[in-house]
Amino acid sequence: MAFELPALPYEKTALAPHISAETLEIHHGKHHNAYVVNLNKLLDGKPEAAKSLEEVILGAEGPVFNNAAQVWNHTFYWNSMKPNGGGKPTGELLAAIERDFGSFEKFREEFVAAATTQFGSGWAWLVLENGKLKVTKTGNADLPMKHGQKAILTIDVWEHAYYVDFRNLRPKYIETFLDSLANWDFAAANFAAG
Repeated sequence: MAFELPALPYEKTALAPHISAETLEIHHGKHHNAYVVNLNKLLDGKPEAAKSLEEVILGAEGPVFNNAAQVWNHTFYWNSMKPNGGGKPTGELLAAIERDFGSFEKFREEFVAAATTQFGSGWAWLVLENGKLKVTKTGNADLPMKHGQKAILTIDVWEHAYYVDFRNLRPKYIETFLDSLANWDFAAANFAAG
């Protein structure tokens, strides 16, 4: 059974003015879709085609891993944002952030630093590892599940994620993500599922 491009969890115009419909058309409709198409070509007629995306990721290397992981990463990223998002989480997730980072502000500093200093293409993540929250970053298609971590929230720092709307201002995109887009409800559900 072929993998399919998941629909966005909101309309293409829903994240404006922060992320434009043009960015989502290119990023979701072209980049994300290309990973799905390439993955299906790579797995055509192979036993891995019947596995879950996560099973493919954990058992693959090279082009199969790169495309499978990017399908997963992008799907997770779309859900890491929502219209009128941003600000601070609440409840158990906020308590855990304060416990593990000292304060929400300290978490924010670490997340901004990870996203800003990821050289070239990649991702910054809030992850759960051994019962503790931490910030990490990965290059290219790499992702937390390959390192025994559970992803809670991510930001995509590949240039195509922000260049149409922010040009070369990656730090402004990162601040906008945290202030206006981060989907803390999604993060809280991931954290609760532990």
